[in-house]
Amino acid sequence: MNWFALYVKSRHEFVTRGELEKKGIETFLPRVKRLRRWSDRNQMVDFPLFPGYVFVHTLPNPENFVRVLKARGAVSLVSAVAGQPAPVDEQEISSIRIMMDSGEKLDLTPHLTEGERVRIKGGPLKGAQGVLVRKEDQYIFSVNVELLGRSLCARIYSDDIEPQ
Repeated sequence: MNWFALYVKSRHEFVTRGELEKKGIETFLPRVKRLRRWSDRNQMVDFPLFPGYVFVHTLPNPENFVRVLKARGAVSLVSAVAGQPAPVDEQEISSIRIMMDSGEKLDLTPHLTEGERVRIKGGPLKGAQGVLVRKEDQYIFSVNVELLGRSLCARIYSDDIEPQ
């Protein structure tokens, strides 16, 4: 059995996960709590860590893929090659689980690497463009979900950096 990333309709992550679990398909939906403000109250609400995606654990065969895709809200399985869903590395899923269980504050960032061209999107250098030469002052622990092109990072000052 492999883990696959399922792309779902906007704001359907929890609905799709529920549908898949009713079918007996194992899922993983990493979540974070965020404060939401309404006119009459404030409340902590669960949000998907990877908006638009649910991870599913299934055998890689067409019958199982069809069962997954028939769930309400399911759009497509993420593929590197058209028509062939690509598995997510088991170690990436395991590392995400460890980070989620740690209780550390986590940030979702674009997959940044040294030598990559970046743009500053906030702070005093907003609008500056350049190359990410070295990550100094703080070390970043990162779990890269290669298939999604995302990295999950803890203790990072990259809020103001985006890839170009």
